[in-house]
Amino acid sequence: MTATLTSRLRKQLPGAVALLMVVGMFFIVRLPEASAADKAELARKYAFQPMNIALPSGFRQQTIRRVNKEYKHIDAWISSVGAGIAMNDLDGDGLPNDLCVTDPRIDQVVVTPAPGARAQRYTPFALSSGSLPMNDAMAPMGCAPGDFNEDGRMDLLVYLWGRTPIVHLAKPDAAKLTADAYVATELVPNAGGATYTGPEWNSNAVSIADFDGDGHEDIYLGNYFPHGPVLDDRKRGGVSMNRSLSAATNGGEDYFFRWTGARTGERPSATFQRIDNAVPGDISRGWVLAAAANDLDGDQLSELYIAQDHGKDALLHNISRPGKIEFAAVHGVRTPGLPKSKRIGEDSFKGMGIDFADFDHDGLYDMFVSNITTTFGIQESNFQFMNTAKDQADLRAKLGNGVGPWEDRSTNLGTAWSGWAWDVKVADFNNSGESVIAQTTGFVKGEVNRWPQLQELAATNDLATDNPYWWPYVQAGDDIAGSQRLAFFVCAPDGRYQDLAHELGLAIPVPTRGIAVGDADGDGRLDMAVARQWDEPVFYQNTSPAPGAYLGLQLTHDTESPEGAMPAQGSPVVGAQVTVTTPDGRKHLARVDGGSGHSGKRSHEVHVGLGSKVTGPVQVHLTWRDRSGQVREQNLQLNPGRHALRLGSQAKER
Repeated sequence: MTATLTSRLRKQLPGAVALLMVVGMFFIVRLPEASAADKAELARKYAFQPMNIALPSGFRQQTIRRVNKEYKHIDAWISSVGAGIAMNDLDGDGLPNDLCVTDPRIDQVVVTPAPGARAQRYTPFALSSGSLPMNDAMAPMGCAPGDFNEDGRMDLLVYLWGRTPIVHLAKPDAAKLTADAYVATELVPNAGGATYTGPEWNSNAVSIADFDGDGHEDIYLGNYFPHGPVLDDRKRGGVSMNRSLSAATNGGEDYFFRWTGARTGERPSATFQRIDNAVPGDISRGWVLAAAANDLDGDQLSELYIAQDHGKDALLHNISRPGKIEFAAVHGVRTPGLPKSKRIGEDSFKGMGIDFADFDHDGLYDMFVSNITTTFGIQESNFQFMNTAKDQADLRAKLGNGVGPWEDRSTNLGTAWSGWAWDVKVADFNNSGESVIAQTTGFVKGEVNRWPQLQELAATNDLATDNPYWWPYVQAGDDIAGSQRLAFFVCAPDGRYQDLAHELGLAIPVPTRGIAVGDADGDGRLDMAVARQWDEPVFYQNTSPAPGAYLGLQLTHDTESPEGAMPAQGSPVVGAQVTVTTPDGRKHLARVDGGSGHSGKRSHEVHVGLGSKVTGPVQVHLTWRDRSGQVREQNLQLNPGRHALRLGSQAKER
């Protein structure tokens, strides 16, 4: 008996040792967490008041989309995106207090005032496609504000599944914001007719910037599914899934649109030339969920980061010239101990959100990328890519040689894991001078846990993943990461970040998608609007106590806007760079963002927190391109507070 027991124990010994090693390693590598008291103390510097966002009534409600027959057993999966939100000044009152919401429950694009003291300016309404051809097999995925015909009024670019994008141009004679205040126009010329029969693009990301340096904003459009009838429930076939879970290159092609002309007045228009070959084909056919443009090397040409689902994000160095948009891919250097999955341009993770910030105040932009980071689910990590270049000249040389000098330090900084992550916005919400990382998470909410089936899919041979037949059932009632919560990472005194969403009342167990930020009420504190998938969007009014000083800049082109019934706020100088140096020598970088991320778009204003010790003027260095494409620079001394500057050959305060 004793011998038999001993023999059995010996057989179980390897498994027991392995279990002990796993448990031991868990406690060894597990990073320290702040105590509840420390997190409460850190959270005391922030506060938000949740407020309802008014939406129009009368539309048919749905809980899941109709999809191609090939996708019927995964219709909840296919219906997991489309909640988006943008914050901007649409009515010219000088504040970014207007919201553009894409709501999957009604598949409409809604313009509505931000809640608060000025919420009664107009009645919420849905944008109209006017006389443009439409059909029942399309749905809006996001809304990006921009002045596309350069008349000083904010227009709206809507990108969709099942159709090419629509540009809603603001009418100069509109007395107030209504559905009739916009003219729906095509970004891509179509044959017309009552029913849409054009290309069935499935777009999930846009980024707006002057990519070729001619002084006019261009558009990057990232497609997800291969072009086809994803939302047509009358058809079977003509669709597919990703041909890999880590390096898929069979998605929809991406496109650039170069601005070529515009017209204002009663019949406004904006024309763009489609550019098909600006990036390598394997990058162009990735599965794009987010994109962000920013001038990283100081030449006033915006680089582009493309976050690709199913692997291999791309950082593209801008080598364009006026009239020709062109990019070169850059890659991180492989060093001992660095996994390929964490290398710029070679990762195998599920890129779903991207934003830029200078986290360490060294005058160089860092990046934050959202991935799927669920314990006992798909345990990847977010990327907090820190810039390791010596200075901007060193960075420019490295990018020119195809090298991306960024290292992921998310593990050491405490930002590696948050959930099934999507949009991310980095901003200073209490004007302390330090960046906060706000991030949406969650996938499909229901009652039946489908993580086991998803894990089986993750182990499937890549040769089978492009056939929808082999994908596990994910339908109404199924749940994958459905109770995950918004993340709000704040840097603690020890340099590590702590998620304070629970302490601040932001940790609602509902899947979230897009984040928009802007100072909607003009009180010097950035507010936040959040789009939630298959639930109501929410507005978080910033009520943080004792915020520090701040610098708020509205930077517009020095061109006269034609007269109209509503005031024109001016055309934002998208891509303008701002470097603020406080008296202690600390640098703060910011830019006029043309629309970065997944499905959330921040306002065009520049907001820089200065800290509580700044009481007098700060040094401000501005760099921009004027309408002729000429690069301009100017140094200013500006007092804390709001400033409106017109940028032409020089900066002039309005």
